Amino acid sequence: MTSPSSEQTPVAVLGASGRMGRTVVAAVEAAPDLDLVAVLDHGDDVGRVGATGARVAVDFTVPSATEANVRSLVAQGVHAVVGTTGWTPESLGRVEADLAARPGVGVLVAPNFALGAVLAMTFAAKAARWFESVEVVELHHPDKVDAPSGTARHTAEAVARARRAAGLGAMPDATTTALDGARGADVDGVRVHAVRLRGLVAHEEILLGNAGEQLTIRHDSFDRVSFMPGVLHAVRTVGDRPGLTVGLEHYLDL
Repeated sequence: MTSPSSEQTPVAVLGASGRMGRTVVAAVEAAPDLDLVAVLDHGDDVGRVGATGARVAVDFTVPSATEANVRSLVAQGVHAVVGTTGWTPESLGRVEADLAARPGVGVLVAPNFALGAVLAMTFAAKAARWFESVEVVELHHPDKVDAPSGTARHTAEAVARARRAAGLGAMPDATTTALDGARGADVDGVRVHAVRLRGLVAHEEILLGNAGEQLTIRHDSFDRVSFMPGVLHAVRTVGDRPGLTVGLEHYLDL
């Protein structure tokens, strides 16, 4: 850890021993404008983060813990940057209710911090109204606990919103018989398929089809360092964005 200075933002990292947590710790330590003041792992008391002087906490823990972590951070007046997935409308609603009592605190929940992935999601939503069919394929390492990924769900939800806004109906699909799961998950009418394969990190394809043509938007993260520019941007920005934000795209000039 570095010595704090008036020009540095003090940062805590939750889930610091995990794959993403270790990468975040290294990135914060290497950033001259950030000061790593606390690292927490499973069993550590999140309620003491505020006492460390941290103004921002980064949460890359597990879905079963992240809501309680974030609500504790909000209660302490600590901004939160959250990459842990597994959020539901209900759990986000509870955080939003907590934030109403802490009007100066910002929370960002982002399914993906890779800038290329955020751009891919944005491009897919812009393109979706021009194509008859859209499906999403996400590919991850087999240690990932949730399927489909938060990124794929976020992508599908944005595609569905764009199609509804354009007045488009259901996508064509003549399937009448199928093995369970063969057509993937249905996310707001958009089919999402999950692949788990050793050697992968995080990858997504959005397939858009019309008669006689196909557009494929693909993003590949080969190393977790690809998420760090987005994480650090969020850490530096969250304090200027009070309230709850879902998706890093809202922090970018898109």
